[in-house]
Amino acid sequence: MFQFLQQWNHKVRKWMWLLTIVGVLAAMPIGYLRMQMEETSPEVEFVFNYKDLLQISAYQGNPQQFTAEQLDHLKEAGIGTMAIFESTLDELSLARRLTIYNSSQIATLQNKTAPLNENYTYVLFSDIPTQQSLSSMIEYVFERSGINVTPWSFDGREGLVIETPVENAVVKRMPPDPVALQDLHNRGFQLLPRLSDRTRPYDAELVERMFQSFKDLGVTRILFDGTAVTGYEDNAAEKTLHAFADQLNKHGIGIAAIENLKAPQKGFNLLANLTDYNVARLYSLSDADAMNLSPDVIADRFLLAAKDRNIRMFYINGQVLRSVDKAAVINSLDNTYHALKGNEEIKGAVAQLEQQGFKNGSAKAFQYENKSWAKPLKAVVALGAIALIALLIGKFIPVLLLPSFIIGLIGSAGLFVISHSVLEQGLALGAGIAAPTLALIWALGRVRLHTEGDQRMVGGPWRGKQENSDALFGGQWIFEGQRASRRVTMAIGLFVSTSIISLLGVPFVFGLLHNITYSLVLQQFRGVSLLHLAPIVLVALYLFLYTGTQSVWTNIRKLLSLQITVLWVVVAGVLGAVGMYYLSRTGNSGQASGMEIIFRNLLETTIGVRPRFKEFLFAHPLFLFGLFLSLKYRAAWILFIVASIGQLSMIDTFAHIHTPLYISFIRVLLGLGIGAIIGLVFIGVWQLAEGVWRKWVSKPVKSSA
Repeated sequence: MFQFLQQWNHKVRKWMWLLTIVGVLAAMPIGYLRMQMEETSPEVEFVFNYKDLLQISAYQGNPQQFTAEQLDHLKEAGIGTMAIFESTLDELSLARRLTIYNSSQIATLQNKTAPLNENYTYVLFSDIPTQQSLSSMIEYVFERSGINVTPWSFDGREGLVIETPVENAVVKRMPPDPVALQDLHNRGFQLLPRLSDRTRPYDAELVERMFQSFKDLGVTRILFDGTAVTGYEDNAAEKTLHAFADQLNKHGIGIAAIENLKAPQKGFNLLANLTDYNVARLYSLSDADAMNLSPDVIADRFLLAAKDRNIRMFYINGQVLRSVDKAAVINSLDNTYHALKGNEEIKGAVAQLEQQGFKNGSAKAFQYENKSWAKPLKAVVALGAIALIALLIGKFIPVLLLPSFIIGLIGSAGLFVISHSVLEQGLALGAGIAAPTLALIWALGRVRLHTEGDQRMVGGPWRGKQENSDALFGGQWIFEGQRASRRVTMAIGLFVSTSIISLLGVPFVFGLLHNITYSLVLQQFRGVSLLHLAPIVLVALYLFLYTGTQSVWTNIRKLLSLQITVLWVVVAGVLGAVGMYYLSRTGNSGQASGMEIIFRNLLETTIGVRPRFKEFLFAHPLFLFGLFLSLKYRAAWILFIVASIGQLSMIDTFAHIHTPLYISFIRVLLGLGIGAIIGLVFIGVWQLAEGVWRKWVSKPVKSSA
């Protein structure tokens, strides 16, 4: 049976590679569809938090005049949209629409004794037009909650008596302030209502009236406030999310997805699906960042968000503080204006984005098509991924090459029935790990062929002289005979070839994860940490166990029998710390040093696309340098482990599905090109140092006699 599997494995290996290549080719049209989709939303939209503006104005001598002036400044700076929250009596009071009193305060105003058995809320409107706009809305919301509301007036002003304590009245949620909506609309602003799921039970009539008013005011998108979308809590019993989606679709209104929330808003994914993914991604600049970050850093964040993460909406919060140092009340508005408008020396965010092709306007959803031919092509891509994963397994356990492919086919068929997304992500992750690992194993094989030679019989023992060496690996450690110029050209050829093999994994990532939900980050590619670790571990295992003169089992036995010293413990501790730092740099939450941020900004301004730091300044140069050294020194083979970081990082670049595909390609090519140049510099410095060393060592020592 063992010999039978060996024979079949030898026959099918080339067919596995053929399936892999076919899978790569099948992914290309799917990738083209994605690139077409990414070009369908060229406009960006700047949004300001209107409630923050009102809070800032509350610290001014003339709040209404200040608000009007700042609205003009915001418009001039490039902000075309105002975010309006659902209103409460407190917020309407902050906007100077009305004044709130309790029963005791009203008694004092009327020179009466406070009532002993009444604790109501009294509301006085600022003027008749405001009363006409707000009174019916307030009456509807409170009476819907079983709270009686009656007309009331005082000192020539109209008002309402709400038969509940002020503490309860001010927390009731109402539709966004209609006076503010109309005023901002008249000033030329687009409107972004922020709705929540705090009004329960879900009121279909209220929602329909609200959406009709939104449509009349030209609203094209809404943003949710809180942890859940409107209608989520009642959806299980009443299908309220479907009703809410019907209103969105009926009035042509989309939704916005906030980037990097700690937890997704409940019900958002279902609502996005029900609206055919009429979704725009939004970056939120916090109030602290709006106050403390420099204008150029804010502009840089907006530019990167649009270019690298397909963000089309920029939500700007405001902050107001009492400054002890300045002995004044300060706010973030001026900093925001400078970030958007820039100055004579540095362009602001609006100008920089327009220079990159992102016009300031109204954010649109990406237009995508599910072509009928994409599904069968995706199946071919999946078949190629299974073959590639089987090839990796076969490298470590050759007898399992064909069985792993067959098991992969059966398992994928079963998983397809259970969960499409789990199958797609699993195969994409497996192919992403397999490609760079196989590439480096191939490179190791070529280095061995040009140094030790082909000294192992097929399926048989090592034929070298040091088969029974007591050394850990046995074999030669220094290989003479090849000129430096020859090693340079061979190293460059191996560097390019290895990178090409590694990049075979890229089409499997974008071919299998071809879904609008990944581009909108409604669904994320899981297993990034495993992608960052598995190729490193597998290459290290292959290097230590499969490249010596002894068998794999002999090498395992020798490794396990090594005496553990203090030095080994220190080395393990250092490697552990390096590993933790390496993992902390992965994913969207990775941390970068201040110096690196400065360097990144320099690359952005000079090149336009930032190559990945760990690729072009670390892994790629050391890989090329290591290839050069490994053709002479066996000890340099250890650098193949470092090289795996750069090779897997290229795959990881494309695992960020929200990044435009062409940006990822440019980033990888720049990393390879700059990394190769730095690697050649390393080689040149090494050759100079080696020449000086040889000259110094070979210099005869003069006799002192």
